[in-house]
Amino acid sequence: MTHARVALAEAATRSDDVVAALPEPALRSPAQRGAAAAACSGARELRAAFLGVHADAVYDELTEGRTRYLRVDALVEGAAMAFPGLVPTPEQLATERSRPQADKEGDEIDQGLFVRAVLRSPTAGPHLLDAMLRPTPRALDLLPEFLRTGKADLGSVRMERADGAARLTMCRDDCLNAEDDQQIDDMETAVDLALLDPTVEVCLLRGGEMTHPRYRGRRVFSAGVNLKTLHGGGISLVDFLLRRELGYIHKILRGVLTGNAPGGLSSTVEKPWVAVVDTFAIGGGCQILLVFDCVLASSDAYVSLPAAEEGIIPGASNFRLGRAVGPRLARQMILGGRRLRAAEPEAWLVFDEVHESEELDEAVEGALRRLRGSAVLANRRMLNLAEESRSEFQAYMAEFALQQSLRLYSPDVIDKVGRFAASA
Repeated sequence: MTHARVALAEAATRSDDVVAALPEPALRSPAQRGAAAAACSGARELRAAFLGVHADAVYDELTEGRTRYLRVDALVEGAAMAFPGLVPTPEQLATERSRPQADKEGDEIDQGLFVRAVLRSPTAGPHLLDAMLRPTPRALDLLPEFLRTGKADLGSVRMERADGAARLTMCRDDCLNAEDDQQIDDMETAVDLALLDPTVEVCLLRGGEMTHPRYRGRRVFSAGVNLKTLHGGGISLVDFLLRRELGYIHKILRGVLTGNAPGGLSSTVEKPWVAVVDTFAIGGGCQILLVFDCVLASSDAYVSLPAAEEGIIPGASNFRLGRAVGPRLARQMILGGRRLRAAEPEAWLVFDEVHESEELDEAVEGALRRLRGSAVLANRRMLNLAEESRSEFQAYMAEFALQQSLRLYSPDVIDKVGRFAASA
């Protein structure tokens, strides 16, 4: 691998030199943009070829023979240091994050290439999934205080333990619980705390009351990805899009990995989860409902997955939604932007219960009572195994890593989020 490693670094340096000699992306002429694209494309082809042969060796070197569990952000950072030219450096990424989405070079595409190669591997891929299922350092730091008080205010998520239930409330009232890097970090921390607390039997996720003039005093579940933040360059492939899917959403489905049990078996802590949709669950808000064991909704609520409108891939929804609602309705929602209202008959494919707003609190308590007990946990695990194998999820996420990175820099996405930001 040594010769290929050196050749890759040299090719990347030549590509970087070409780009560095040009004006900033927003100031380039069409010819200069073409020159930059050609230089980046040539280096990217070499990276793909290198990973096609050496992905396992790269991963083993970074993880010391798979004895270290590196989360995806630490993995790509380590790759940047150990394999110059393979993925962007922290300095390059910092420069990218300082630019609006339309003015970036697209360096994250190389991260997508790298993560795809890792997740395609039958040895490295499962190891990375396990790394992402482990508790975060932040959660471990906060766990003693949460065990003592039963409360945590994480910023965009508040949580409280009461009567054996961990109650998580999304409280970004400034943006209707739209998601950004901070919200993903807070959600994963909250999920870890709920799963690691041995006194918690069941978990609940609900949106808090909003201060937005249109929804003042009403609960809202989620408005999906924060498109204004995306336009400003603040939504990242690794820290947001990949961490979200491989982190807290996958933990809700699979549980948190706490170590190795006797006999070489993985030891995970799983719990049943209930979601409550007040008002709406748009985009990412709708996506996460697909991993919950019970979903309740107010009678005036709706869900939507406007992927074609936003231009990006709606997480693992393309993988999970068809199984939940059938292929035709899944296409209507993802490709056609159909809103599914709680009052429609098809809504029962997404919601387990629909109630009038004044009856919803009582219905939630009933759902929490029903989902307690070891028999629920055992059957939940077998249902999830039958519906979604880890290997199928791994294969989907491998392709998602690359395709989503390409979508982030597609002209139609940049145009759409730009128009949204201008009208916000």
